[in-house]
Amino acid sequence: MQCEAGLASVTGTRETPSKAGIAVADIAAGMYAYSGILAALFRRERVGEGAAIEISLLEAPAEWMGFPAYYAMYGDKEPPRSGASHSSIAPYGPFVCAEGEVVFLGIQNEQEWKKFCEVVLERPELAKNDRFARNSDRLANRDALDEEIDQAFGHLTAEEVIGKLEGAGVANARLRPVREFLDHTQLRTRNRWRKVEFSAGPLRALVPPGLPADTDPVMAPIPEVGEHTAAILSKLGYERETVAALRGQAAI
Repeated sequence: MQCEAGLASVTGTRETPSKAGIAVADIAAGMYAYSGILAALFRRERVGEGAAIEISLLEAPAEWMGFPAYYAMYGDKEPPRSGASHSSIAPYGPFVCAEGEVVFLGIQNEQEWKKFCEVVLERPELAKNDRFARNSDRLANRDALDEEIDQAFGHLTAEEVIGKLEGAGVANARLRPVREFLDHTQLRTRNRWRKVEFSAGPLRALVPPGLPADTDPVMAPIPEVGEHTAAILSKLGYERETVAALRGQAAI
């Protein structure tokens, strides 16, 4: 689905297309199903009518393809793959610091570019350099621009770079391995982890986002495969004999 929706064509390096690192089509379809069901329940509450909902594994990620879709539809070419950089903004993407750690940054406008040169690079003259004065100039000279930034960041730790970026008001992030993300300060501070019981032992699980502040999440023990099948079928009106027959047929 990532290929069919064009997502893989805009993901990856200039040489190699790639899929996203998670199942985005499946997750997108699930989230649209979730929001669609909520909308249908609200409709029933307001007007007393039900609704039929259809979710497509193609249409869900297609809805997320807004920028590249319109870029291709009304531009004169396909949006180029740019890896972790941005196809139409520079500087934007990963830069290596002195200890090998990687920091991402993104310049959103010319005022930020000026502050970036003054505060982060400590080279205010670059803001007016003909090669870098406007975003279109920086895109055309991206390699030279990246060299200037690499030279500055090569003498600074990630903490120092992030401190400068914060001081300049430039969006930034540290490239965290998954294990670092699992121990993220923000998740600990906001108490987003819970323990969930399982037959193999307790497991850590994240609290689902978007719940009302006065609502405690339901983090029940993880059931074994088929543990609740009979109870669910019984609530749906299936007789015990029918359930047993389905088990005998290996249908459940």
